[in-house]
Amino acid sequence: MSIELSFHGAARTVTGSCFRLKTPHSCILIDCGLFQGSKTLRELNYQPLPFKPDSIDAVLLTHAHIDHAGILPKLVRHGFGGKIHATEPSMDLSSVMLPDSGHIQESEVERLNRRNRRRGRKQVSPIYTMEDALQTVQQFSPVEYETWVQATTDIRARFWNAGHMLGSTSIEVEVSQGDGQQPLRLFFSGDIGPEHKLLQHDPDAPSGYDYLLCEATFGATDRVEANPDERRALLARHVKDAAEKRGVLLIPSFAVERTQEVLTDLMMIMSNGEGPSAPVFIDSPLARRATAIFEKHAALLANAGALKAALKSPNLRISESVEDSKAIGKLSGFHVVLSASGMCDAGRIKHHLKNHLHRRNATVLMVGYQANGTLGRVLLNGAKKVRIHGEEIEVNAAIERINGYSGHADAPELERWISERLPVHRNMFLIHGEEEGMAGLTSRIARKLMPASRILQPEIDETFRLDGKKAVKVHSDNRRSIDPPEAARQPDYDNELTQLVLDINEAVENTAGNKNRSKLVRRLRQALERAK
Repeated sequence: MSIELSFHGAARTVTGSCFRLKTPHSCILIDCGLFQGSKTLRELNYQPLPFKPDSIDAVLLTHAHIDHAGILPKLVRHGFGGKIHATEPSMDLSSVMLPDSGHIQESEVERLNRRNRRRGRKQVSPIYTMEDALQTVQQFSPVEYETWVQATTDIRARFWNAGHMLGSTSIEVEVSQGDGQQPLRLFFSGDIGPEHKLLQHDPDAPSGYDYLLCEATFGATDRVEANPDERRALLARHVKDAAEKRGVLLIPSFAVERTQEVLTDLMMIMSNGEGPSAPVFIDSPLARRATAIFEKHAALLANAGALKAALKSPNLRISESVEDSKAIGKLSGFHVVLSASGMCDAGRIKHHLKNHLHRRNATVLMVGYQANGTLGRVLLNGAKKVRIHGEEIEVNAAIERINGYSGHADAPELERWISERLPVHRNMFLIHGEEEGMAGLTSRIARKLMPASRILQPEIDETFRLDGKKAVKVHSDNRRSIDPPEAARQPDYDNELTQLVLDINEAVENTAGNKNRSKLVRRLRQALERAK
């Protein structure tokens, strides 16, 4: 009896979560997420799926974040007609997040096609449309926490609180093997929340599995400001610093969970006199709709009262229209703007960055993970200039960071979480992590919990057979092309090209006299000709 597990995303990268579990009788997906980050990774979203969508019987969804759910409309568009099993909060959040993602796909492709027409290039189609997303929402089926659901004839699953965001889960899966054998037991971590999360209870799950899949986003990080009071004190310091400069405090923030957490702390700081009072703008239509869903499911939240109080604060301003958003950009003096996307790669935050990065009295405060290749990571890495909407922008604003708002457990917390899932009888797969996080967590686990030889780090589209005494890699004809393979894990040619253009422009500007500039341009052209 052959049981196979394929890793179609979140494999040595932190986005695109998608795992395919195939038995002789059925085939399911655990998550079906969008790739984010470098252009090389994002291009995978446009490639055909590495399996036939109509061969999938069901989907188990860990949570509603786009890097876990964002390709579901594409799956439906190309033939998937089964159920998508998720908690009720995840269903509600997906009902606004997926159509919003579809709208973004259509808008970005429309803008790209306008440029392509001017350049004489081919037109492209969106990954999916808002209509596809609305159809996808109809296929969701609610599940209760800690209750078995029969996904197919031979696969059942149970959803456990992951502590990451509203509705998030880790998923316990059992595969019937027949002939009186014990079922094969797998556990998919999803995204594990940290201890001391403001709005979420600590993660929980049973122990004892054949295979454990565990995220490694912060597998090499030991955060020091994880305590809620220390985290809020650090945020208050950034609020005071920005106020002293009489400029904007821009906070790129994921619309779901992060915005609500940071907003709650900001309002506590201002109401308790821990920092100056000022207008706080939520400039994200998705965040506004998601916040209403948080209110609906307040009974599931920790500290729900603090969130409700924040939403009633006289300092809060919620931006509804594009005109409202543009009006924020005209403000002077100290104010705070929370806007998506959290990695600065899409949404209204890009317009705010374009307006304010050149200002010395502006502050940009990162409160979430910034994947390789994203504008957020470029800014954190100290870029002096960036390109936004094709325009070169000088970076004079202060770029700051708070790690304590992360929705992911750090290395010590992951180690404790893994130890509580033991024993793991066969193998552990590390997923949802970049090179540093994977290496750091592997080292921690190997020191105390299990031999390094049993810890596997799959690549995108690799498949493993699970029905033996250990996982065995098998050949797959459907692996997608990533050229070069390491481009999936680090800044790629597009990042390098953008930086090269910025460097060339700076070199030309810093060269004295048009005659010398002409010489520089000729040398650059000669180098380009030699490279052809």
